[in-house]
Amino acid sequence: MPLYMDIHRKVEGLTGEIIAGAHAKDLEVQNKHGVRYLRYWYDEDNGKVFCLCEAPSKEAAEAVHREAHGVIADEIIEVKEGI
Repeated sequence: MPLYMDIHRKVEGLTGEIIAGAHAKDLEVQNKHGVRYLRYWYDEDNGKVFCLCEAPSKEAAEAVHREAHGVIADEIIEVKEGI
């Protein structure tokens, strides 16, 4: 299954607690879309969030965020894992 990294830029009021809650909501709905969110990283000072998932398509990854909490990524990039 393809891997995707999404980027959320300028998330207002970003905190570790907020992003943890959003990620938990992603996990609740991901199976409906055939997606598996694996990890996330965030930068509170700059309001950036990066999410890594396995998904059949970019659209499926976006659908999870839309349904779970409505915060859509600014960019979704297909990535390959290196060694």
